[in-house]
Amino acid sequence: MREFKKYPNRRLYDLEESRYVTVDDVRKFILRGDSIHVTDSKDGADITRQILLQILAEQEAAGHEPVLTNRVIEQVIRFYGDNVGSVVSRYIEQSVLTFLEHQDQLRRRMREMNDLNPFNFMRQAMERTFNESRRPGSSKPKEDG
Repeated sequence: MREFKKYPNRRLYDLEESRYVTVDDVRKFILRGDSIHVTDSKDGADITRQILLQILAEQEAAGHEPVLTNRVIEQVIRFYGDNVGSVVSRYIEQSVLTFLEHQDQLRRRMREMNDLNPFNFMRQAMERTFNESRRPGSSKPKEDG
């Protein structure tokens, strides 16, 4: 878990590296797989969600395709204060985790399929044969004559 403090001057301080960082730096930590935790330097309040939401908004402002449509965001807003809000939160989280797991399985299967590809197998066999015939001391194929 990567720890940050946010100071009144709106700067984020990385406690692990003892240096100031930008919100984009925090985004890069997340992309590398780090989880983050951000506290307000004044009162110690957990402001991680605010930073995460800021990163989402900045990604869309930078022209990236939105992951959450307006319709989905509107519905999520409707869940606040509703009794099913916590159930929906767990459902969305589990759905994303399941999606990521399936994506990893698909990538693994694609790599396995690539290894079993007959053209790939033939190419590798031809490369081995070609490389062996070019080695010094290897016997050259006899020509019919």
